[in-house]
Amino acid sequence: MTTLLALDTATEACSVALLHDGKVLSHYEVIPRLHAQKLLPMIKELLAQAGIGLSALDAIAFGRGPGAFTGVRIAIGVVQGLAFGLDRPVLPVSNLAVLAQRAYREHGATQVAAAIDARMDEVYWGCYRESAGEMRLAGEEAVMPPEQAALPLDASGQWFGAGTGWGYASRIPVTLSGQDASMLPHAEDLLTLAALAWQRGEAIVADDAQPVYLRDKVATPKAR
Repeated sequence: MTTLLALDTATEACSVALLHDGKVLSHYEVIPRLHAQKLLPMIKELLAQAGIGLSALDAIAFGRGPGAFTGVRIAIGVVQGLAFGLDRPVLPVSNLAVLAQRAYREHGATQVAAAIDARMDEVYWGCYRESAGEMRLAGEEAVMPPEQAALPLDASGQWFGAGTGWGYASRIPVTLSGQDASMLPHAEDLLTLAALAWQRGEAIVADDAQPVYLRDKVATPKAR
């Protein structure tokens, strides 16, 4: 039976989840700026809870962004360190997809407009539809001013808004059936997506783990 570890530090939330023996264990905390200190102890605690060591892992999944630059780097650094040491593959998962998956799990939403506050008056944006229990991207993920966000061209039916980008709801020209602007990615949902990717043979070597920022100029403020 597959044993997978998933971790995410791309937003204010820091979370880890473990699939072992068909059971899922997870730990989730909203701890801005403490991810670097807390992530490894959280992983250790989860493995101890399951009664296994790191060597039992088949692969390690992580939130590859978009999200906070530093947060995404922390996740990749930890994942590569662990994966190299164990000689295990990794599974990068989009943080927007993780949000959509959480909205499906918690709200039963089958069409989700996921948005993360990208600061600098922009949002990270992606639209997802449910297919056999998995939220799949419709169109492309992008970063843009809230006013430019849009549903897919063939959109119909009800859409749910998930993520901190919906703090700009009054500026996003999209009609929703409901929204949760406080929702952050959770490693439990990352694990769900990673397990499906693992079954499809989509794991990659740790060397190839790359952040996805969606923004070229990560550290330079936008010109006024």
